[in-house]
Amino acid sequence: MELTHTAARSGRLSSFLRRELNMSSGLMNHLKWGDGIRVNGLPQHTNYPVQPGDVITVRLDEPEPEYPAEDGELTVLYEDEGILVVDKPAGMLIHPSRATNQGTLANLVAGYYHRSGEKSAFHPVTRLDRDTFGIVLLAKNAHLHALLQDAAVKKTYHALTFGGPKTDTGVIDAPIARLPLPSLLRQVSPEGKPSVTEFEVLHRNGQICKLALHPVTGRTHQLRVHCAYMGFPILGDPQYGTEESRRFSDGLGLSYQMLCAHRLEFTHPLTGDSMVLESRMDVGV
Repeated sequence: MELTHTAARSGRLSSFLRRELNMSSGLMNHLKWGDGIRVNGLPQHTNYPVQPGDVITVRLDEPEPEYPAEDGELTVLYEDEGILVVDKPAGMLIHPSRATNQGTLANLVAGYYHRSGEKSAFHPVTRLDRDTFGIVLLAKNAHLHALLQDAAVKKTYHALTFGGPKTDTGVIDAPIARLPLPSLLRQVSPEGKPSVTEFEVLHRNGQICKLALHPVTGRTHQLRVHCAYMGFPILGDPQYGTEESRRFSDGLGLSYQMLCAHRLEFTHPLTGDSMVLESRMDVGV
């Protein structure tokens, strides 16, 4: 992938790259040794004096995919030269693990890139638990990944809960800490990290409530922990649900938690456009 910009004023090349492309010193050092930075078509060192009208080209080459490519269905919601946005089904890991080294989103994306001739590695900007489904944002190179991670990506989840909040809108402000090892679960604790979730009731139907959840912070299992803590656990959640909610979920035949990453809002790192993308999946009514 190449980025091309025309200088509007004079100055050091490194200053231009840092100001216009938000490029780190580490990435500049990496690129300059591989002739990845050119001015008017010629490789230049980062201390080169740029003049107005100079055309600066940066080549962002990516290594070969680090995960084995697999054929499989991949629902692509949006794609351009810098980003890929897909839907992840429930039951699928983002990355391979010791126990699961195939059938992950990383494997499917590697296969998709291979079939399309795309030389990009796997750079997930947003991540989902195995049994959370919905929209995932991927960058196509490490530079764009860093820019998107530093930017504000607003996330909206939809959830079906057992019971619901007393008010139709509100904020859950409760710190979250990890349970003692070897547990990987979390809990609300005064010693935990600040954790904030905004909620809005979308629909009530007897004991079932459909919520829109906006995580202001990004703690592990935050939405599941906060909903359970407030007394309305997410349906189908085997780890944070109550005995009563699990029985109710079993009665509905649920095999995974009713939590969907529904919408992402962010500024495109290349164009500056405001992006609003939604999953084709949902939790239902």
